[in-house]
Amino acid sequence: AHLMLDDTAIKNQLLPFLKTTVGRTSSEVGSLCGNIVQLMLEKTPYALTDADLSGVALRGVDFTEHFLRRTNMRKVQFSETLCSKVLGGIASVTYHPDGTRLAIGDHRGSLQVWEIATGRVILFCLAHPTYVNAVEYSPNGQWLVSASYDNTMKLWNADTGEFIRTFEGHTGSVRAVACSPNGQQLATSSEDKTVRLWDLATGECVHILRGHQYRVLSVAYSPTGKQLATSSIDKTVKLWDASTGECDRTFEGHQSSVREVVYSPDGRQLATGSEDSTAKIWDLSTGDCIQTLSGHDKWVRSVAYSPDGERLATGSEDSAVKLWNLKTGQCTHTLIGHKYLARTIAYSPDGQQLASGGEDRRVKLWNTSTGECVRTFEGYQYRILSAVYSPDGEQIASGSYDTTVKLWNPNTGQCTHTLEGHADGVRAVVYSPDGEQVASGSYDTTVKLWNLNTGQCIRTLEEHTHWVLSLAYSPSGQQLATGSADPSVKIWNLSTGTCICTLTGHKSPVKSVAYSPNGQQLTTSDEDGIVKMWDVKTGDCTFTLNSCQSTVRSVAYSADGQQLATGSADKTVKLWNLSTGECTHLFEGHKDRVLSVTYSPDEQVLATGSSDGTVKFWHLATGDCIRTVKCHEEWVRSVAYSPSGKQFITGSGDGTIRVWDTQTGNRILVIDDRVCAGLDITGAVGLSAGQRTALKLMGAVDYGDS
Repeated sequence: AHLMLDDTAIKNQLLPFLKTTVGRTSSEVGSLCGNIVQLMLEKTPYALTDADLSGVALRGVDFTEHFLRRTNMRKVQFSETLCSKVLGGIASVTYHPDGTRLAIGDHRGSLQVWEIATGRVILFCLAHPTYVNAVEYSPNGQWLVSASYDNTMKLWNADTGEFIRTFEGHTGSVRAVACSPNGQQLATSSEDKTVRLWDLATGECVHILRGHQYRVLSVAYSPTGKQLATSSIDKTVKLWDASTGECDRTFEGHQSSVREVVYSPDGRQLATGSEDSTAKIWDLSTGDCIQTLSGHDKWVRSVAYSPDGERLATGSEDSAVKLWNLKTGQCTHTLIGHKYLARTIAYSPDGQQLASGGEDRRVKLWNTSTGECVRTFEGYQYRILSAVYSPDGEQIASGSYDTTVKLWNPNTGQCTHTLEGHADGVRAVVYSPDGEQVASGSYDTTVKLWNLNTGQCIRTLEEHTHWVLSLAYSPSGQQLATGSADPSVKIWNLSTGTCICTLTGHKSPVKSVAYSPNGQQLTTSDEDGIVKMWDVKTGDCTFTLNSCQSTVRSVAYSADGQQLATGSADKTVKLWNLSTGECTHLFEGHKDRVLSVTYSPDEQVLATGSSDGTVKFWHLATGDCIRTVKCHEEWVRSVAYSPSGKQFITGSGDGTIRVWDTQTGNRILVIDDRVCAGLDITGAVGLSAGQRTALKLMGAVDYGDS
């Protein structure tokens, strides 16, 4: 029967049969309906697209690899259901004290709790509007704390997900959080160079610890709770009296920033991980470094002691996790599985497992005895990372976390082509000036060139060693400039596919590249806020703008090449006179980072897209904000005008592309290709709060919320 199952049988026989069971409970129909649906989905992942399953009782269905677009599941009775999960880059993982659950904080701002035995999401909330840098359970497992780039920490009920309170006071990103062993205090470290101690019950700040010269990246309580250790970009580790807030001692020895510090379980030692690619063990009685663990090729991002104190785990930018025997100083296992940097690691309470989270948006569980990966948690990726109009305005190209480039009809919203070939998310897309090609840059470190007539990849450019974050064609279309996290800029000859020039000078990931209108100059910007201008012919850096205080995400030239617009993580937009290098205008008004800037075709207006979900339009002659359009609930990653200027598009972290009328600010069209776009779960029962939230993030609707 399975082999003979075709689309006609699904539509004319199985779906009508399922509707005959409406009104019957799960106890009455058992797994019958669930088995039929699972059979249909095994035949084709699109079996339920546009289907009506309202009121059906579904038990034991795994929806994780399937599409539920426009499926009517009103009042469905779910039980024992698996749904797709949503994960961004993993910033923090921590075990519940009883070892049965894992809390995860990611770059989307979400806080999640997963049941380890089943992989089921039991808690899911968008805890912060941006990165969750750290998550921590209270020692009794009753509370969960999240810390974010939004300068705040939040306290949650670990069982119900109920929000309790916000801790406010830091003036910079909160990078780490630690609970005191008695569960009465929190310690937080921040980019504002301070450490704060908080009363967990009242939310009041009881001490502010000052002494580090730069951002404080990590904080940890000693096992007795009487002492704190902190680490910083200033290359030092400091010990503090937890009751008085006084600095007792400073350790120096690392050659670069110290990313993390942790106490040994017996409190006699400290372990530190550094950007100098080493981990060090320190004797607290003498202050001496007694061991240096070398073996990683790049920064050591995270360190964790095993519960018995005999081993240390280290996670690195080289994507590897290493396990070390501290008696011998030897590496016993190298755990390979993450595609990109292993940002966070945590031992299970019994020491038998290690959890690691990476930029590849995966959490892996490892057997610490054998070094084998025993489980991988990963979620559906849907974010639109880039969206642009074709030169004639008849097409839109988008790049997404789902590894594809898609081409869309801007009038109907139909996907006309899906270009597949990248091994990871597509960070940037751009059309050639003649509109015959699209270039795509990816987190897989490659750039691909696509022939739009055939849909075929005609060339892959492979010399970058890290993510490709930005692209720009020269006005002639003969060259392509690419910016990377490695952090170089490369200029390619497109007729031969060879790199003709590598521009070095940036010290952090290159977020944006743009050719001047005459093609003689290239402007690049980086994560540190440095904007550089280069002579394309010689490869020389001709000018550097140092007045940007934070990451410059986007740059754009005016049509005459005399002016440059920059959008920054400090929420501002600046206009620069390129003859003098002076900032001539400062536009303020966004409530979060500015991710995209673009000039209108008539050069009268500048449009800016932001993490605050809005697009603002600035009159260039007066500097006034003439309109603000709330376009998305999540980040507006890209904004682009149609060639006529009558429309503009936005691409967002919510997974949609939207087309807008420039004059009125009204939405014309929503392009939504998420796996659950239009899925109606109004009145459905049996879904956990986490499952319901995740489905909505993938496009589901619940009209009971309104």
